[in-house]
Amino acid sequence: MSDIPLLPQVRAFLERDHGLFIHGRSVSAQSSQRIEVVNPADAQVIARVSDAGEADIDAAVASARQGFNAWSQTAPALRSSVLHKLADLLEQHAEELAQLETLQSGKIIQISRAFEVGQAAHFLRYFAGWATKITGQTITPSLPSFNGEQYTAYTLRQPIGVVVGIVPWNFSTMIAIWKLASALTTGCSVIIKPSEFTPLTILRIAELGIEAGLPAGALNVITGLGKVGQALIEHPGTDKVSFTGSVPTGIAVGKTAFGANLTRATLELGGKNSVGFLPDVDIDKAVAGAIEAGFLHSGQICAAGERFFAPRQRIDELMEKLSQRLAALKIGSPLDEGTEFGPVTNRTHQHKLGQFFERARAEQCTIVHGGRLLDREGFYVEPTVILARSLDDTLLKEETFGPIATFLPYDDEEELLAMMNGTPYGLSASLWTNDLGKAMRMVPRIEAGTVWVNMHTLLDPAVPFGGIKASGIGREFGSAFIDDYTELKSVMIRH
Repeated sequence: MSDIPLLPQVRAFLERDHGLFIHGRSVSAQSSQRIEVVNPADAQVIARVSDAGEADIDAAVASARQGFNAWSQTAPALRSSVLHKLADLLEQHAEELAQLETLQSGKIIQISRAFEVGQAAHFLRYFAGWATKITGQTITPSLPSFNGEQYTAYTLRQPIGVVVGIVPWNFSTMIAIWKLASALTTGCSVIIKPSEFTPLTILRIAELGIEAGLPAGALNVITGLGKVGQALIEHPGTDKVSFTGSVPTGIAVGKTAFGANLTRATLELGGKNSVGFLPDVDIDKAVAGAIEAGFLHSGQICAAGERFFAPRQRIDELMEKLSQRLAALKIGSPLDEGTEFGPVTNRTHQHKLGQFFERARAEQCTIVHGGRLLDREGFYVEPTVILARSLDDTLLKEETFGPIATFLPYDDEEELLAMMNGTPYGLSASLWTNDLGKAMRMVPRIEAGTVWVNMHTLLDPAVPFGGIKASGIGREFGSAFIDDYTELKSVMIRH
């Protein structure tokens, strides 16, 4: 098979002189600095975007403040209608957005279509449904009455203000939708700062937002390097940051936000996520589960499994069959619909994964399959299976964020639980078994914000998502997001 043809509108979009999206339109940046957007499949420059400066940031914040004044006063039903219309437009432009996403991130086209666009529209509709369901409570206080007076109290949920959404490069469309939908549903305005590696799709979605009926300023997009995100967080005109990314960067973001007038922060950070196979698991299902947990989008998923624990008597068979399955994967261009495994998103990350392979060899781990950077155009890394020697090995401690499944055997369930919990992170984990009763007893003892049973990685907008320990603060989805994007106001009346 060969690459699908690019749509004419995709080619036209790539050829644009990309500016910033401020107050309802694309504008030229006042900064002259530019950033190259590189196709991970062949390392070729496909577009250039602005690296925003201080004046650009001030303009975006001023726009967002105006947008907040208008959008926060918009009737909830109308907010819901606009977001539903935006979901319709995502689906109408699905192939265009999917192709742009694949070109900038290296994600295989099937994942771009199904997850980045299809699931993004699904999530957007879910959030839109909450716009009319944000409520407070009525309360009867127990204050004493001296002259027959009575008391009534109630609470209000009010939008927090201008939200800064900092989006990573791994799911640049879907995560941007999560952040803008959370903000807009609750009546906030939002400034999206995409990764410098993957800024294109959100610039296009912002245009669709205006078409859907968003007022100018409700959604702004500022491209640039990390300093842009920091400046937005520190700006006196912003009220909250929602960040998705690595643990070290997230800690820095949290400190910056806390030091900037106690700016509110939601931090969805990475993890060193555990996958536990119980002795009764079917090996073929375990192999499919390991692929799902560790190798979707080349392992570049914050919730992906990286630490794999299997019964000592079954681990060799599991790793052998997994290696055979990985060896059969078709590695190639992400625009080829027959490709099963594409590149990682940028050269820096590819080299970082190469350093992990070197470290594994230096620590005398056994590389069962893979362990190489592929010698071809683009940023390709071989899907890899490694047998560690102990929990102290680097690949069982440090987040790789890549297609590396590191295994270690265990002897009993108590040891398995200790291994799964033996990490400072706590984003996600999964158990694989036919014994549901055993799984139900083990789930409460696993230290992770999300625990899957016989599945991994898949998210649903009705189910809250977020980490514990070093993996973050706050929750996405469900109704839990409302707490993080609104302030609770209490009102007491004497009458």
